[in-house]
Amino acid sequence: MSYNLLKGKKGIIFGALDENSIAWKTAIKAHEEGATFVLTNAPIAMRMGQIKELAEKTGSEIIPADATNVEDLENLVEKAMEILGGKIDFVLHSIGMSINVRKGRHYTDQKYDFTDKGWDVSALSFHKVCQTLYQKDAMNEWGSIVALTYMAAQRVFPDYNDMADNKAYLESIARSFGYFYGKQKNVRVNTISQSPTPTTAGQGVKGFDGFIAYADKMSPLGNATAQECADYTISLFSDLTKKVTMQNLFHDGGFSNTGVSNEVMEKFMTEE
Repeated sequence: MSYNLLKGKKGIIFGALDENSIAWKTAIKAHEEGATFVLTNAPIAMRMGQIKELAEKTGSEIIPADATNVEDLENLVEKAMEILGGKIDFVLHSIGMSINVRKGRHYTDQKYDFTDKGWDVSALSFHKVCQTLYQKDAMNEWGSIVALTYMAAQRVFPDYNDMADNKAYLESIARSFGYFYGKQKNVRVNTISQSPTPTTAGQGVKGFDGFIAYADKMSPLGNATAQECADYTISLFSDLTKKVTMQNLFHDGGFSNTGVSNEVMEKFMTEE
């Protein structure tokens, strides 16, 4: 069902890898809701993924960009405005990567070169995106910038490793940049803290299947799917959320406010 929530709006979507990714589903939904946008990803991710297929489905152009490279981002923003014929209304930052996780290094035994790279890709890139947009005055008034995060920024999930630190930094950038972007340009900046989701990136975390099952049993509404996250993201891109900014918005079926559920308790209770 379409509500035309983004009719006439223009955007940039980072990080669509394949049809499991939240960015991919957000792009499809944004297209259905009347938006036009450019797709972007790092050249290596573009070779691995199926972004060309998504571009065809949504009538979008692809502009390769390394989100850690300011020159790439400047080129992306300039080209996006050329292609779309004006300033940007919405941006999705859906990028995250930890080499320490990939290489199986424990949180207490990080290789700091890996840590630096992961932090740059997962967190600092968000500041670089916001700063590039800000300095180029590329966002329309009441535009919306959203990044995806996870609750490990607030609470310990042992195998989430250094990504937890990256997400905490990412959320802080959204608050700080949201303040300045709001004051100067009436642009809003938020993060969505999503349920564990079986995306290509998410499944790199050890013990992920057990973890999804646990979160589902802990959440009164169950885990939020990637599609539901896309829907929520669209609402934040729309004019219905004009005064929502600097927030970390939990989209997790109630997990973040649940101490324990009956289903989880039952696993630990033994019958006499």
